[in-house]
Amino acid sequence: MTQPAFRRPVMAGNWKMYKTVAETRDFFSAFLPMVAGTQDRDIIIATPFTALATAVDATHESSVSIAGQNLHWENEGAFTGEVSGAMLREVGCRCVLIGHSERRQFFGDTDETVRKKIRAALAAGLIPVVCFGELLGERDSGHTEAVLARQFAGAFTGMPGQLTPAEFSRIIIAYEPVWAIGTGRTATPEIAAAAHRFLRKLSGDSFTPELAVRLRILYGGSVKPDNCAGLMAQDEIDGALVGGASLDPKSFSAIAHS
Repeated sequence: MTQPAFRRPVMAGNWKMYKTVAETRDFFSAFLPMVAGTQDRDIIIATPFTALATAVDATHESSVSIAGQNLHWENEGAFTGEVSGAMLREVGCRCVLIGHSERRQFFGDTDETVRKKIRAALAAGLIPVVCFGELLGERDSGHTEAVLARQFAGAFTGMPGQLTPAEFSRIIIAYEPVWAIGTGRTATPEIAAAAHRFLRKLSGDSFTPELAVRLRILYGGSVKPDNCAGLMAQDEIDGALVGGASLDPKSFSAIAHS
């Protein structure tokens, strides 16, 4: 890898709506010995809400962090089926995914609600992993950068709720081209790096060059053991947000070591 030493790689798994409590326990029994002693990168796994306590308990003496897959922007209230940042923090989460493409596509997350969720996550002491990405039609029509710019502004610089530089320094970004999620298609390392480079430029223009160079940007989109090394060879790619391949201990451990 050629990333600057101060951009510590992040290998994150998103289990989506997979794994029971028993399956979660079995996963970590197999996975943790495979990554024991790994000190040069951060490993994050976002489990279903029902498995969070089990995952936190299983990893409490390891370097693996557990994340929520979503949160509501209010601390409490009449929001059936939702969970707050304070609840995630209490159960032991360190991070939370925000704005994943499936949340945007199926559950109505917008640029505005993404921004509100980021503020809630920061207030709860969680690290937001904020997801951006374009649809296939948007890429084919040459609108990738326009989409990323709109999503970036909506998340971080829109009013009300513009982030301060100190708040932005706690952010991790995940670039996940929607056309490469669950399709078997993967952006080439060069395509992914170009999008990351654009997001880093937006960060420098909106905040400071120093924050931009330290920002960690992950690639998400059909990441597997056989393509992760090529992606990680790009100096703009600081890690991966992994879906299906994170469900298997051997597969995700191979990715985590890429």
